[in-house]
Amino acid sequence: MLETVFNRLFLVTFLASTIRMATPILLAALGEIYTEKSGVLNISLEAQMLTAALAGFIGAYYTQNNWLGLLLGMLAGILISLLFALLTVSLRADQIVVGITLNLFALGLTTFIYRVLFGVAVIPPHVEPMVEVHIPVLSDLPVIGPVLFQQKAVVYLTFLLVPIAHWFLFRTTIGLKIRSVGEYPLAAETVGINVTRTRYLCILLSGLGTGLGGAFLSVGQLARFTDNMTAGRGFIALAIVIFGQWKPYRAALAALIFAAADALQLSLQAVGVQIPSQFLLMLPYGVTVLAMIFVARRATAPAALAQPYVKEG
Repeated sequence: MLETVFNRLFLVTFLASTIRMATPILLAALGEIYTEKSGVLNISLEAQMLTAALAGFIGAYYTQNNWLGLLLGMLAGILISLLFALLTVSLRADQIVVGITLNLFALGLTTFIYRVLFGVAVIPPHVEPMVEVHIPVLSDLPVIGPVLFQQKAVVYLTFLLVPIAHWFLFRTTIGLKIRSVGEYPLAAETVGINVTRTRYLCILLSGLGTGLGGAFLSVGQLARFTDNMTAGRGFIALAIVIFGQWKPYRAALAALIFAAADALQLSLQAVGVQIPSQFLLMLPYGVTVLAMIFVARRATAPAALAQPYVKEG
């Protein structure tokens, strides 16, 4: 059994799956970093991902074009984030209550729409899987090639966004404005920064990233849609933001840790390891809980996080 688990093919498959499975939750986490840095706690990531997953699948299924499906998924994520921004930033509703409500709403809505369009079939509808992009020369390297350089285009884009997000937040004037709004919005408003507009921008960026992550989950990974297919990945992305202490590079590392646990349980089940499947299924979530226990107490959130801002006068 150990020879089966630790052979080269198993390790390459496991590592490649880790990179691929980290992609949707990392996209959601990067978007959430923008939002929380501006002082808004958006826990509706699950709603954004799930809605985008269905919209992306519908778009790819009817147009026979996966990229149009991804685009439609991003638009769906933006629409849900815009609704969240309207309720929490403009109307100053409780951010946690709105987030929970949207999550429950999206769960029911996506199931209903899917049943209306596709019914209940023995063989569920599917789309053509996205093709892998092989980087010339690098993809032929042993072990590293199949793991890092034989992935889908969205995977490359996601990990390219990590340094871009770090640069944008910590090396640009706009990033400084976002961080100042999240720390002391009254002072930011005093020096001419529009707090409302800044928070709207960050929430929409979150919807864009989370929408792409949700659409990639249905179009790029599974090539089909299932009820509640996000399975808590939106909440995992929230945990990753805290685990990564609101920094893109650390969030990427945290996403890889969770994805590794998820990929490991799938790989172990595939080779028939004699461990109850229930324990394997709980492995990625158990890893996340343990990480939060040891890391969350040392994390320092933006000072104005989850606090609605009321402009004086």
